[in-house]
Amino acid sequence: MDGSRSTTRKGVGFGLLAAFSFGASAPFAQRLVAHADAQLLAGLLYLGAGLVLILAGPARRRHEAHLQRSDVPTLAAVVLAGGVIAPVLLLVGLERVSGVTGSLTLNMEAPLTALLAVWVFGEHLSRRAWLAGMVIVAGAAILGLAPGTSNTDIAGVALIVFACVGWAIDNNLTQRLTVRDPIVIVRIKAFGAAATNIFIAMARDAGLPAGWVVAAALALGAVAYGVSVVFDAYALRLLGAAREAALFATAPFAGVIVAVVVLGEGLNAGSVAALTLMACGTLMLLTDRHEHEHHHAALAHEHRHTHDEHHRHDHTEGVDVGEPHSHWHDHEPLAHRHDHVSDIHHRHPHA
Repeated sequence: MDGSRSTTRKGVGFGLLAAFSFGASAPFAQRLVAHADAQLLAGLLYLGAGLVLILAGPARRRHEAHLQRSDVPTLAAVVLAGGVIAPVLLLVGLERVSGVTGSLTLNMEAPLTALLAVWVFGEHLSRRAWLAGMVIVAGAAILGLAPGTSNTDIAGVALIVFACVGWAIDNNLTQRLTVRDPIVIVRIKAFGAAATNIFIAMARDAGLPAGWVVAAALALGAVAYGVSVVFDAYALRLLGAAREAALFATAPFAGVIVAVVVLGEGLNAGSVAALTLMACGTLMLLTDRHEHEHHHAALAHEHRHTHDEHHRHDHTEGVDVGEPHSHWHDHEPLAHRHDHVSDIHHRHPHA
């Protein structure tokens, strides 16, 4: 259906914007971590993200659903996994590897997110998508095992992989939350991560970096941990975590471009081989299509929506009928066929 394809295209656009703005930041973060404590730098990056998101305004202007008390445990886990643990592991890992290696290793986030999405959170991926994930993993393995890879340290690569595990958990939990306002979710995550990391760094007597480092970290965080993560949250909402991961797998390519073109790092045989495999795997994921007759069970929830093929309901008095809008509504059982992804309305079993 045209509505589903249009929604998917929007999700793809958000996902690519998120990937590029985050991926391009990795080489710059790799340079900054040489001038500041890794945990303090993580806190400053998220502080920059939170500050820029204050400018986004209240949720009512975007007709979004508000967070509920029942969302607090999930949001706390998002802050811990994706806002505290993962960025610190990434920055410590970046201290031990080159910008190119760090950027390409970040591609592990895609298959890890997809594995969790399918095995734990009930999403679906085709055989083609699984094969693509294996190709990406093979590319990442080359970085840590192949001789001659520039500035590659096994411990550094492992730390970045564990950071990707943290973000894979974050991605899947955030996807469950994106029925609420993504900007509010990311704003809370940013300030929670900033406060936690800065407090722990200060308690450890981490020295304050130079003023230019603080300014650069705030600016970088505004783009890479603020704007990027909001775009990513919208992609998670529209596509599901597994396919969002496919799009976010393009992030390291932006990092490689910056590392080579802007920062003057070199490419060697290992990096080129890894880049080639990851590009092939990403292309396979991006071109995967999924369409079949499927059934929607009755469902009641609240989220931002328009009256498409999945939203055919009446409105009670007092509800703003301008679209898009958000209110509690019921879905009647429905069976139809169209191209779809594992968003909040398509978590059905497959033969």
